[in-house]
Amino acid sequence: MLRTLDILLIVLMTAMATVTYTIKHRAELKLEEVQKLEADIRLEHDTIDLLRADWALLTQPGRLQKLITAHQAELQLVPTDPMQLAQPSELPMLKADVPAKEPEDDKTANADKKVKKTKTDDISTGSVQR
Repeated sequence: MLRTLDILLIVLMTAMATVTYTIKHRAELKLEEVQKLEADIRLEHDTIDLLRADWALLTQPGRLQKLITAHQAELQLVPTDPMQLAQPSELPMLKADVPAKEPEDDKTANADKKVKKTKTDDISTGSVQR
């Protein structure tokens, strides 16, 4: 009987060692995966920083002015006329600024009301000479 108990305990101990090793191995694989992802994230952050630096270099006003003067014949760029820019007061009303409609209780009463629609040709922006 003692031998059977000893054999059973040895088998149980071996099984537990195998399970422990398997869990440890999986944890190490996950740790490697996390480290790889962290390295990829660092690389992406570095790439973003590099691209921001490139963008800042490419959009320097002095550099753009040199390019404009060098390629003026092909581009034919001219300064923007201040009258081409619209002021906020010249823009049509936002949907949030439009008064809310009253609920329709009587269809015949609402049929008598005439809604004035504004055509886009009637909107004056002040920035377009007619």
